[in-house]
Amino acid sequence: MDLEGGGISGHQFGCSEIHLSLGGREILSGVSLNVTSGEIVGIAGPNGAGKTSLLDVLSGRHRNYTGDVRLDGESLNDLRHPYRVRRGVARTFQHPVVPENLTVAEVMEASRKAFSPTRSRMDAEWAVDMVHLDAPQALTCGGLETLDRRKVLLACLLMRRPKVLLLDEPASGLVSAEIDELDFIIKEAAWELQIGVVIVEHRLELLDAITDRVAVMDVGRIIAEGSAEAVFSDPVVRDAYFDTGSAEEEISEATL
Repeated sequence: MDLEGGGISGHQFGCSEIHLSLGGREILSGVSLNVTSGEIVGIAGPNGAGKTSLLDVLSGRHRNYTGDVRLDGESLNDLRHPYRVRRGVARTFQHPVVPENLTVAEVMEASRKAFSPTRSRMDAEWAVDMVHLDAPQALTCGGLETLDRRKVLLACLLMRRPKVLLLDEPASGLVSAEIDELDFIIKEAAWELQIGVVIVEHRLELLDAITDRVAVMDVGRIIAEGSAEAVFSDPVVRDAYFDTGSAEEEISEATL
């Protein structure tokens, strides 16, 4: 059995009827979501809606849930996070934490040797090129700007040719020009590698620019799903989520 992924087209990943409670409080209530190879699905919603918790369930960090997480028809429920990684489920986090005392080259070297079978140095070089990382290989990661930190982490994941990529607020801390560059990298990876991408993001302009579908969450449920234009103009979404003047302006700008 191939535990490494492989970037092969035709993959199906998702969850059905996910329920999650933490500390006696229901965090997710009957959430179902799917993504296919080459597709980019966005998740929007206010703070506390359950977006990051959903990524935690999908990636195996939370396992005390009910429901089903499946990849290519096979349930992943019994697999902890490291084994889901080996199956091809890759994950980033809102804060791009990198080993600050290691150089870019050392991080890539450690990543390619992280588990068996190891990747080649050519794989590492390819991944660096794939994310358009121009930072010197001898530079310590602590000296990298936020976008370059995200690029290093993405390169480490893409080197493994994942089947699905879960991104938690990748635009956090970036300015507009950097978000445009990130747009391109994500779309290029999804298309060229046929990776299914699930992206949690508050920056509506990013979701509007790159997603095939957007799901909006509120209080642990998906309240709307469809194209960015349709979802962001849905009265239910506006009433539940975009209920302030600033939010109305933000969503209007995103859908122009």
